[in-house]
Amino acid sequence: MNALLRRAAVAAAAPAMAMSLFGCGTTEEPGVRLSDDIVVGLLLPENQAARYEQFDKPVIEERIALLTNNKGTVRYANANNDADLQTRQLESMIEDKADVLIVDAVDSKAIAGAIQKADDAGIPVVAFDRLAEGPIDGYVSFDNEQVGHIQGKYLLKALKGKTGSGSGKVVMMNGALTDPNAAMFKKGAHTELDGKVEIGLEYDTKDWKPENAKANMEAAIASLGKDAISGAYSANDGMAGGIIAALKAAGVTDLPPVTGQDAELAAVQRIVAGDQYMTVYKQYAPEAEAAAEMAILLARNMSLGAAAHTDIDTPTETSVPTVRIPVIALTKDNIKETVVADGLYTVEQICVPEVQAACEELGLE
Repeated sequence: MNALLRRAAVAAAAPAMAMSLFGCGTTEEPGVRLSDDIVVGLLLPENQAARYEQFDKPVIEERIALLTNNKGTVRYANANNDADLQTRQLESMIEDKADVLIVDAVDSKAIAGAIQKADDAGIPVVAFDRLAEGPIDGYVSFDNEQVGHIQGKYLLKALKGKTGSGSGKVVMMNGALTDPNAAMFKKGAHTELDGKVEIGLEYDTKDWKPENAKANMEAAIASLGKDAISGAYSANDGMAGGIIAALKAAGVTDLPPVTGQDAELAAVQRIVAGDQYMTVYKQYAPEAEAAAEMAILLARNMSLGAAAHTDIDTPTETSVPTVRIPVIALTKDNIKETVVADGLYTVEQICVPEVQAACEELGLE
């Protein structure tokens, strides 16, 4: 069944059936699958960012188990930032007759052909975190352009506080060109920064790798001079670590403000220590839970109306049911109210001996 016909069938299922998925009883409807024996293929892009295997995977697995009375199966594959490998992984899951796929694409364009094969096989696909091309049936992500707006706004705030005028050259370390989210982060950040600061150099960082960001920053320092760099826009925390390492290796002791994203534990510790200015905290559990719920609804041939907040158009599809999760700026001033209060990290995990004194100053005890 192609995506258009399948969406028509899904939309025809009674919206009330969505409620039965969450324990409100079951009502038989034509075409609705009531069996809990559902196989979900989960394809994540890489394991360098801690979030994927530390948070996303276990939350999705837990939610699938809950929604299928512990009878559902999650088949997991991590592509290690290899788009060709991910294509093979997805095709393997099609051959193994998975009932539904959750795909966080390494390369949004490269995966389109494999997603078309899934569609041809009648297997619905949820694009998770990154908007994959091809006939997808649902999309769950954060408000990615807002991420860039927040990063840009906070970098401006830090620059004004540090220099009094926001002057100096900013180095921009964007994400990978293969990731459509990176383009949205960049767009949001440029909206805030353009015309207010001088962008000294800007990089699109291959594979989001910290070592590539470090090499880019070393090149920027060599080109601009370490004293001319007043701030660094980093699209995520892993790259922020590479940027900060390059600055320290160059002998910079009064570090310029550096942004980030993902609220990784190492980044939170750098924020406590004063090495990184901020990160964008994304609550992974709601995003992962929404993806799991979409997947089970689709596997049951049920409507996504109860699970999706809005629709978006993609480069290859129109009106894809979508859930967008809001994001939060995290600085040293709200660590306790965000990642600690939400149970992401304990104070003991954050306040290792290297940052214990800084933790005490912030009241993290």
